[in-house]
Amino acid sequence: MNSYKYGIYLPESYNPAADKDWPLILFLHGAGEKGNNLELLKRQGLPKYLSARKDFPFVVAYPQCPRQAHWHPSLLNEWLEEVLTKVKADKTRLYLTGISMGGYGTWHWAAANPEKFAAILPICGGGEVNKAARLVHMPVWAFHGAKDDIVPLSETTDMVTAVRALGGNPKLTVYPDLRHDSWTVTYNNPAIYDWLLQHKRNGNEHT
Repeated sequence: MNSYKYGIYLPESYNPAADKDWPLILFLHGAGEKGNNLELLKRQGLPKYLSARKDFPFVVAYPQCPRQAHWHPSLLNEWLEEVLTKVKADKTRLYLTGISMGGYGTWHWAAANPEKFAAILPICGGGEVNKAARLVHMPVWAFHGAKDDIVPLSETTDMVTAVRALGGNPKLTVYPDLRHDSWTVTYNNPAIYDWLLQHKRNGNEHT
């Protein structure tokens, strides 16, 4: 049994009896939504965006981090294995995104297990530049507000620079007038979902 409580968003057209595997987005929340109440997760980020939507081209799963904890790739891997038993997911189209603490979690989990994900969208978080080599072949689109007073912009730009220096090609969007909340405008942008669907994983390769 995994250690995370979690929610799952199923589009209205999802049919567990149908012969269709769905693209799956994994969303990691920020520090303000820690705890044991899944309703907190609907205050911010992708779960909030989905709360008013009945249809969406993805299934979305979102764990809740306990109050005194942080995101750990090993525990997230266990959680993902459980999620994959609950939904009809296309394992070549697993996408990872997160905000703030979840942005850090996105960089860290993707670097720890790059073979799992078809593409990642880290928002206002940072990673370990010494792990950048593990993300060279990963499709990455990172986002940050230039006026962020909680997580410095450099946390994102340092990771993007490190991956580019090793031959990777991550995309970067910096919002010149935004502070910490760079996720609302991002998740409201249909282009990010089109971009995700352009990517799928075949073995250890990304296309």
